[in-house]
Amino acid sequence: MKIPSAFAYSSTRMMLAALTSLFFIIFFGPRFIRKLYELKTGQSIRVEDCPLLVELHAKKKDTPTMGGILILSSMLLSLFIWIDWKSSFTLILLIATLWLGFLGGYDDYLKLKYKNSKGLSAKKKFLLQNLLALLIALYLFCPGVTKALNFKSWFNPPIAKEQISIVKKEDGKTEWVGKTLSTQAYMSRYYLPFFKDPVILLKGAGIAFGILITLFVISGSSNGVNLTDGLDGLASGCLVMVAGVLGLVAFLSNNIEMARYLNILYIDESGEIAVYLFALIGACLGFLWYNGYPAQVFMGDTGSLALGGIIGVCAVLLRREILFAIVGGVFVAETVSVILQVGSYKLRNKKRIFLCTPLHHHFEYKGWPETKVVLRFWIISLILAIFGIASLKFQ
Repeated sequence: MKIPSAFAYSSTRMMLAALTSLFFIIFFGPRFIRKLYELKTGQSIRVEDCPLLVELHAKKKDTPTMGGILILSSMLLSLFIWIDWKSSFTLILLIATLWLGFLGGYDDYLKLKYKNSKGLSAKKKFLLQNLLALLIALYLFCPGVTKALNFKSWFNPPIAKEQISIVKKEDGKTEWVGKTLSTQAYMSRYYLPFFKDPVILLKGAGIAFGILITLFVISGSSNGVNLTDGLDGLASGCLVMVAGVLGLVAFLSNNIEMARYLNILYIDESGEIAVYLFALIGACLGFLWYNGYPAQVFMGDTGSLALGGIIGVCAVLLRREILFAIVGGVFVAETVSVILQVGSYKLRNKKRIFLCTPLHHHFEYKGWPETKVVLRFWIISLILAIFGIASLKFQ
């Protein structure tokens, strides 16, 4: 039986990947949640520096965590069916998913097994996150590593094209042409929203700066989503909007006509990034079915570290780190609030800037109901997503 050609299009596979992961979670969610209740994987409530959280979140005490297992399982099942497994983008994102998923899962396991345990130390988690980011950066920025990993048709290094134009041949036919860029050449370019040309072009020793930026984006994104995951549905809802923008960019970057029209970089096979992100979107929407207020399950570090890392890696692969910082403004704000709070506490004789961090807890302390905090953060995330999409046209 011949498979319809429509299933080869990334646009078709994006939609089907989202629906597959969505319905998988909705169907298997109740059984999975019951199993977590049986295993007594209740969520611990933080009390050391924000004692009011015990009162505010008392009902969450026995709600099971490690729901990230369900999210990642649904994604992997969907991707197994709909994605091109020979794409280097697929393999990079798969490694990131499994690496950070196991890291977060082990952290959750330690918290559950040992009473009052905080899991892995922040230093160990940060080290392992950066190790993953370093391996990805070396593959993308260093030609020697790229060549060593290029085995037959697997892990072929991605390529890009810029300055795309239409050339008319002698036989009257037209052809799309453009300056072909190697992996290292296109990774050395950094783009600003609303500007069609790269604002930074790294050369020579500047590549070391690019590697550091990659480490910062991937580990920062992973931790940013982890910090945001503190209220029912907050992280999941924001992830849907951020992944939606990056997924759209990935899809348009894989269409040479649209890339030329929008003056964006054409990235060969970036449609696989879009399929990956839409599987993530479907999984997060399915998870919201059970994670919306009042939550029946939390994703835990298993989900937040992995999902945050995935969108960070996608931003790096698409050369949209700055756009990602804008559309992921909620994650940035949550992270910055913690950094400022810790810095103020240490440098200003234990004085705090916020009533409690991450930022969403500050508004809870001010008397905002949890649902209002989540809804308003979602609205902010949606506004930033619209702004990010608009930047693709106005450049």
